[in-house]
Amino acid sequence: MTRNLMPNAYTPGATPLPPEDEARIARRTRLLGPAYRLFYAEPLHITRGDGVWLYDRDGRAYLDTYNNVASVGHCHPRVVAAMTRQASQLATHTRYLHDGILDYAERLLALFPPELSHVMFTCSGSEANDLALRIARAATGGTGVIVTDNAYHGVTLATAEMSMSIGPAVAPGPTVFAVPAPSAENYPEGIAKGFAAAVTAACDQMAAKGIKPCALIVDTIFSSDGVRPDPAGFLAPAMAAIRAKGGLFIADEVQPGFGRTGEAMWGFLRHGLVPDMVSLGKPMGNGYPMAGLVIQPQVIAEFGAKARYFNTFGGNAVAAAVGLAVLDVIRDEGLMQNAATVGAAFAQGLRDLAQHHDSIGEIRAAGLFLGTDILTEGQPDGTKAGRLVNDLRRDGILISATGPEGHILKIRPPLPFSMANVDQFLTTLDKVLKQA
Repeated sequence: MTRNLMPNAYTPGATPLPPEDEARIARRTRLLGPAYRLFYAEPLHITRGDGVWLYDRDGRAYLDTYNNVASVGHCHPRVVAAMTRQASQLATHTRYLHDGILDYAERLLALFPPELSHVMFTCSGSEANDLALRIARAATGGTGVIVTDNAYHGVTLATAEMSMSIGPAVAPGPTVFAVPAPSAENYPEGIAKGFAAAVTAACDQMAAKGIKPCALIVDTIFSSDGVRPDPAGFLAPAMAAIRAKGGLFIADEVQPGFGRTGEAMWGFLRHGLVPDMVSLGKPMGNGYPMAGLVIQPQVIAEFGAKARYFNTFGGNAVAAAVGLAVLDVIRDEGLMQNAATVGAAFAQGLRDLAQHHDSIGEIRAAGLFLGTDILTEGQPDGTKAGRLVNDLRRDGILISATGPEGHILKIRPPLPFSMANVDQFLTTLDKVLKQA
């Protein structure tokens, strides 16, 4: 399958830009090289963020309906204050005794089922998933990894090889086995049954090649596969299937974690299961680079006995202070509850809009994580989705597209998103669809 990796991305020379932007892009390319990409046909020059808003160099406000990094809102004053206060006192690693990391670990682990009682800290979700793979190999003696066929799990060598969505340059690795994403189209016999059977079949393919299973890793909202949250509970049989073959189940919560689904703090809880490991990232520090891996003790026993782990910046004193502030804000401002309430209204608003626009197909949602198919004559249309993303950007709404064909609008705003913000998005989407 040909991947439409960034249907809404800037293409040099395709769109006339002001001379100062052309010069800035040329400078960027000269300094950063060819692998970096810019969002939108007309790239944005963002200079400031505040809550659910981003502002360009001219002061124009853009409603951010995509940026999960600033989970509790851009530049949240409590998070900034915690960061500044700790950075002015001490910013060092985990090889000295410091109460901050312990206080944060206790607060974080209290949000998980009791079986998940250890946490290791990293700087990014990529590092967390890379570490999970190392631990899984030590625990199982296997190397085979199962992912979905448009997955994204990171940018290290190992995680890039598990990330079908980033293109053919490195993925997949020789011990990586991709299975179809969990959808009714892919599994007409039932998503739970079909997805579990696909995991078992992948393990059998490994065995035929002399490869022992190591892990099944999934983003529990399947965001790169087009946002696939339902039916709740469908992941449990797949977890049982990988464990029956001697492998582990890793829940990648980098995108759905920290209250985004509205029902619970973590996406895997919607499925009534307890993973062997859970990776965390993006929203954990609200823009400060922090991430982690939460683990069942027996899973890390072998790795811990034979290897030492150290990360210069993972779990540093500033990260711990920031992480605590993020948890405080989620609790004190009721952001998980807001995700549930506003997310439900958002999904219903999209369904109502679909009654008037044939271009809007299936809408899938869990809290403030929504995916909307864009169609032409009933068929996926990545070109149209990319055009809508750019049209919305011109009208002050920031969004992106995802899925193997790039035809799915990926809606993932900061958690303080309001009903008024939903109305603005729906009104603008209605307008650009009428103009399309």
